Amino acid sequence: MSKIRLATAWLDGCSGCHMSLLDIDEAIAAVAQKVDLVYGPLVDAQEVPEGIDVAIVEGAVSSQDDLKLVQTMRKRSKLLVALGDCAVTSNVPAMRNPLPVKQILDRLYVKGATAQPGIPNEGVPPLLRHAVPVQEVVKVDLHVPGCPPPAPAILMVLSELVEGRKPDLAGKVKFG
Repeated sequence: MSKIRLATAWLDGCSGCHMSLLDIDEAIAAVAQKVDLVYGPLVDAQEVPEGIDVAIVEGAVSSQDDLKLVQTMRKRSKLLVALGDCAVTSNVPAMRNPLPVKQILDRLYVKGATAQPGIPNEGVPPLLRHAVPVQEVVKVDLHVPGCPPPAPAILMVLSELVEGRKPDLAGKVKFG
């Protein structure tokens, strides 16, 4: 059996889902024998490659860069997984949604600045009006809730996906 091509992405969130992925501990060696990790924050790839079998996306879609990345991953992958509450519901990143973006930026970068007040415009992606869950901008094939999902659940999901099966998440994950 050939290895599956796996990609991961970290959008707007805390990276806790990637940390939970790493928490599968020694089982990661067994997973590594069955996957080629072709993109993500754990590898040095600069471009999202073509031909991804499974894309795992953590975090809400909050900026233009997030939107472009998740759209590219969807286009280039056979199956896309929303991993964690931020990806599934937009969770904590959506706490900013009741406020206008300009008000948030002014508060942080002008009123809250102790040195060089001003809203940055270079190297910072423009924020979307609202932080949204991944399924609001692309088709999601599998939702794995949790903040973060427990490592055993992530291992089960990966193990099932590398064997070509859709995981049964009943009783294995929950929100929060």
